[in-house]
Amino acid sequence: MAKLKILIVDDEKPTRDVMARILGAKYACLLAPDGEQALKIVDSTPDLALLLTDYRMPGMNGIELMKKAKAANPLLACMLITAYGEIDLAVEAMRDGADDFITKPITDINQLELRVAKAIKTNALEREVKELKSELDARFGLEAFTGNSPEMERVYKLIRKVAPTDANILVEGPSGSGKELVARAIHNLSRRKDGPFVAVECSALPASLLETELFGSIKGAYTDARDRAGCFETANGGTIFLDEIGEIDASVQVKLLRVLETRTFQRVGESESRKSDFRLVTATNKDLARLVAEGKFREDLYYRLNVIDVRLPPLKERRGDIPLLVSRFIKEFSAANGTEVSGIEADAVKALEDYPWPGNVRQLRNTIERMVVLSSGGKLTLADVPREIADARLQPQAAAASPVPAPEHTPPAPQAPLADSRTLEDREKAAIIAALESTHGNVSKAAGIIGISRRTLHRRIQEWHLK
Repeated sequence: MAKLKILIVDDEKPTRDVMARILGAKYACLLAPDGEQALKIVDSTPDLALLLTDYRMPGMNGIELMKKAKAANPLLACMLITAYGEIDLAVEAMRDGADDFITKPITDINQLELRVAKAIKTNALEREVKELKSELDARFGLEAFTGNSPEMERVYKLIRKVAPTDANILVEGPSGSGKELVARAIHNLSRRKDGPFVAVECSALPASLLETELFGSIKGAYTDARDRAGCFETANGGTIFLDEIGEIDASVQVKLLRVLETRTFQRVGESESRKSDFRLVTATNKDLARLVAEGKFREDLYYRLNVIDVRLPPLKERRGDIPLLVSRFIKEFSAANGTEVSGIEADAVKALEDYPWPGNVRQLRNTIERMVVLSSGGKLTLADVPREIADARLQPQAAAASPVPAPEHTPPAPQAPLADSRTLEDREKAAIIAALESTHGNVSKAAGIIGISRRTLHRRIQEWHLK
C-alpha cells in the first residue's frame, strides 16, 4: 500500500531533514524551504495528505501559506509548528482552518507521530461527513427527481432559479406528483439548507388542532393545553412547508395572512407576539384561483402565497419519463427487499405507459414495489403487472362487445383510461371504481393501489356517490 504524502516546510534544512527522517517510516515526505516552493508542490500534488509548516519563515509565514494551500486544496490537512511564545498565533491558525499545531523544540518523537496521524485522520473524517451530507442533500435535491421530459426540465430550471431567494412558493399539482419533493429541493438548494425543514399536512387536522400545530400553545389555553412551540417557531432559520393549503379553515387563513404580513405570531392563549425567520412553501392539488373566485379562499392570502408558482405536470403528461421511473423504483425496491429483479420486459413497460396513473408518481412507485415484492426474480413481465392496470387497455373492446346497457342504478363501468373524449375526472373515477372492485370495496387497499390517501378516496366516494 502506497504511503500517504506529507509536505514539510521549514526554512532551516536541518529541521526539515530531521522531521523527514522521523516521519519517513510511515509517510512519503516532500520538503520545501519556503511558502512559494511549498505552494508549487501543493498545486502539483493533488493527493497530498498533510501540510506541516513552521510559522516563522522569510517571506510568507506559516498561516499565510496554510490559507493559500487550503484555497488550492480544501481537502488538505494542515498542521502548524510554533514556538512556545506563539500560542496565540496557533489559536488564530486553528480558527483559519488548521487541524492542529505543535510547539518546538520537538523532543517527543512519539508525540509528533501521533499528532500528525491524528490531524490526517480528523481531516479525513470531516471530509467523509461533508460527502455524506452532500449525498443526503442530493437525495432531497433535484437528484431526488427522475425524468428528462421537457415538462420536468422546466420545473428543474424554475427550482434552481427561485431556491436562492426567500420568495413564497406555491407548488401546484395533482396528488402524488411530488410536491413535497419540490419543497425539499427548494430548501436544500437555498441558503437555509442547514436550518430545519418543517412539513405540515394541513388536510389531516381540524381547524382547532391545525392552529395549535402551526402557532403553538401555552399552558392553560384550553383543556390539557401545555407549553409547546408551533411549526412556525420550529422553522426559524429554515423552511416551513404547508401541504394541501387549500384545505385550511377561514379562521386559520386570517391568522396565516397576519404571519406573512408581520413575520410575527402568537401561541394559542398568548398575548405576546413572537418572531420567526422562515421561508414559506405551500402546495395544493386544488385550483386555488377558482376557490378565490368562489369565495372559499381569501384573495389577499392567495396573492401572498403565490409569489412564485411551480406547476407539476401529472404523470400522464410526461409518459416518456415512465421507463426511467420504473427503472429507478425497481433498483430501489430490489435492494430494499433483497430480491434479484434485473429489469422489466418491453411489453410490461408498454402496459405501464398506457395507464393514466390518476395517483401519479406515488401510484407508480407503489405499483412497482408490489410487482418487485411479488416477483420471483429475474425480469418483470406483463404477468407481473397488476390486473387492473394491464386490463385497462382491453376495456374499450369489452365495452363495445356488450350490447346490453348497464342498469341506471349501477355505477358506470370503468371505461378506456386513454379515451380522448373523457375528462380527467372521468378517468380518475374509472380508476377508483376499478380499484374498489378489485379489492372488493376495501378502501385502504384501493387507496394504496391508486396512490392516494384514504381521506382523499373517502372524499371522492362521497362526491361521486359511489357504493
